[in-house]
Amino acid sequence: MSEAPVGGGTSPTGGTPRLLNEQMLASTVEIDRVTDLLSSYETNDASQRVVRDDMLRFANERGEQSLHRTCEPGHFTASAIVVERGTDRFIVLFHTKLEKWLQPGGHVDGSSNLPAAALREATEETGILGLQVALPVIDLDIHEVRPPKEAPHLHYDVRFVVLAPTGSLPVRNHESRDIRWVTFEDLDSLNVDVSVTRLAQRGLEFARTIEAQN
Repeated sequence: MSEAPVGGGTSPTGGTPRLLNEQMLASTVEIDRVTDLLSSYETNDASQRVVRDDMLRFANERGEQSLHRTCEPGHFTASAIVVERGTDRFIVLFHTKLEKWLQPGGHVDGSSNLPAAALREATEETGILGLQVALPVIDLDIHEVRPPKEAPHLHYDVRFVVLAPTGSLPVRNHESRDIRWVTFEDLDSLNVDVSVTRLAQRGLEFARTIEAQN
């Protein structure tokens, strides 16, 4: 059984949590925006430091091309754990193409403003208005995907906390077959992979920190 996250007063990444305002969500294209974001990612997890360094290397080698889904053998994506304010519930969806339970997220489509991309994807995939995205990054993951009719490729996924208004009702779009609020304890029955469990644990702790400060 998954171990439920323990509450705390500090960010799991060591950074100071802050919600982004509209002025901070404008689309940008400079790859320096991504490398600065990754360089500022602080973690005591040695495996996460390896992933961070691999992402920085990829961004420096591929430049702005890495922000486009046409980039092979991989490209940057942005995703979010969407947490309901005042609760420990968060959203998972059953992805139509990948056929697994995942957090909302997707391609950044040329934008180097990754938190804005995560917020956009969360809004599109949950149908919830009034979402707010926070910095800093809370998790990184590089994984291979094998969508139908596409060559296998890597997603360099940068992950954020997104807060949803209390009582929000998610509505799935064409990218998912199901969408629901869940608790951390529900993840075992959904057979999610370890990266989703890790994201949920860090995200819930981070969301509590944000709520305590606001």
